[in-house]
Amino acid sequence: MNLGIDADTGTAVMMGGLRLLAAGIGLFLVIGTLVSAVKTFVLPRAVNVWLTRVVFRVVGFIFRLRAKKAQTYEQRDEIMALFAPLALLIMPAVLLTLILVGYMFLFWALDPQPWAVELRLSGSSLLTLGNAAGDTLGYKVLEFSEAMIGLILVALLIAYLPTIYTAFSRRETAVTLLETRAGSPPSAQEFLVRSYRTGELETLGDVWIAWQTWFAEIRESHTSLAPLSFFRSPQGEMSWITAAGTVLDAASLYLSSVDLPPDPRAAFCIRSGYLALQGIAAFFTLEFDPDPAPTDPISISREEFDQTIAELAQAGVPIVADQDQAWRDFAGWRVNYDTVLLKLAAVTMAPYAQWASDRSPIGLGKTAVTGF
Repeated sequence: MNLGIDADTGTAVMMGGLRLLAAGIGLFLVIGTLVSAVKTFVLPRAVNVWLTRVVFRVVGFIFRLRAKKAQTYEQRDEIMALFAPLALLIMPAVLLTLILVGYMFLFWALDPQPWAVELRLSGSSLLTLGNAAGDTLGYKVLEFSEAMIGLILVALLIAYLPTIYTAFSRRETAVTLLETRAGSPPSAQEFLVRSYRTGELETLGDVWIAWQTWFAEIRESHTSLAPLSFFRSPQGEMSWITAAGTVLDAASLYLSSVDLPPDPRAAFCIRSGYLALQGIAAFFTLEFDPDPAPTDPISISREEFDQTIAELAQAGVPIVADQDQAWRDFAGWRVNYDTVLLKLAAVTMAPYAQWASDRSPIGLGKTAVTGF
């Protein structure tokens, strides 16, 4: 008799321990998922959420395997255009699945039953189907709380999508407008030549200010709304990162090589630009030197620089006499954003653009890895 009582007691203790463990797992999944959702969809600051990172890396890995088989950039761009929207739509499904599994553990901890029964209870509560329910107070608390969480997550997605597409529209308006000034694909050389031909070369102050504002906006939006970095431009040959590189190179050439009084607004545009790119690169945990020396090497050779200067001079753009000093000044500006520009161009699989994606790792035939 004593042995029977001891066995029953041991079984009860073990079952109690399993129920506590199940409750702990369930609470961990539910609370952890809710925190991830808040950080991803609500928190207005740069937070690299592990769950979002895992989802984007898995989806990105699949898309990059497909993109590697593409024969042309157009085919690769068509494939990657679906990456960010699809990953963004998968996120709520992942969140809801984790909530469903977490509540399955909580239901089991409340009243151990076969997992098929717990799945039915949890799914019915989460999706507010009402085809399975319990009668006790504990069941009702779990059912109502799970239904409320499901509605909140759906509401967050509904609110999140207009926000991200509004930021996308603001970004792409400037990128599209750049085409009229810098060509397609854009280049800093074309930017300065067209500005000279239209008589605007000496009055670019408003342009530098507008892009300074644009850089400030993407620094905020592309970290707090991280999937936005992977949304591709409506025009396959354009990209936010190549547009950024074109404007930064144009400002660097303007300050270093164009024979006009220096414009501090161009300098502030460069500073705003490289701080934005460094902030986005840091969010995606890309390695770079945040404070490089002016003499550090850059990806552009002196021969490329000299050729560009010669073509600018041939087009009539006034060029400074001391080209050695111009090269040193240009390299001193470019070094601040050279590494982050190329790495972000690789991560986003940007289209061809001079002095950006044409020398980034993806441009050299290497496979970029999603920064998430």
